[in-house]
Amino acid sequence: MIPCLSHLDIPDENIFRIKGEDDPADEANRYEEAIKSVLPLVNGLPQFDIVLLGMGDDGHTASIFPKDLQLLSSNKLVEKAIHPDNGLSRVTITGKLINNAAHVFFLVTGKTKQPVVKSIFNKQGDYLKYPAAHIKPLSKQLTWFLDKEAAGNTDFSQYKTC
Repeated sequence: MIPCLSHLDIPDENIFRIKGEDDPADEANRYEEAIKSVLPLVNGLPQFDIVLLGMGDDGHTASIFPKDLQLLSSNKLVEKAIHPDNGLSRVTITGKLINNAAHVFFLVTGKTKQPVVKSIFNKQGDYLKYPAAHIKPLSKQLTWFLDKEAAGNTDFSQYKTC
């Protein structure tokens, strides 16, 4: 059981964590096989009900960094990723799997994210350099939760907001 989930009534067999302590390449392969074995196929790919993402100051999401945009279109579902600053290896689900989710949510906070949020939402400058800009679920079910600092003076007039 994962400690932060221990108070929830979720059977252990329904939790599929990425084992970050294992070799990233091996774990990417193991996790991809686990996903394929349990998730329903939709559009020819496994489909998560929900994918919850954050976004870094550089527009990265799901450990997909601006220098690794190829992870968005990879034919694999899970890949090894490398942090550009510290060189540490990680495991990430790829863009194809993320964009096949039934619903994708972003939770973004802090004023340091505001320039990237504004660039993505207002399609300004070289906004496609940000991996988060490429998250466009086939289901068209994409929700961004932003605090006031992250939203800043972004023009949301073309979007449904609440």
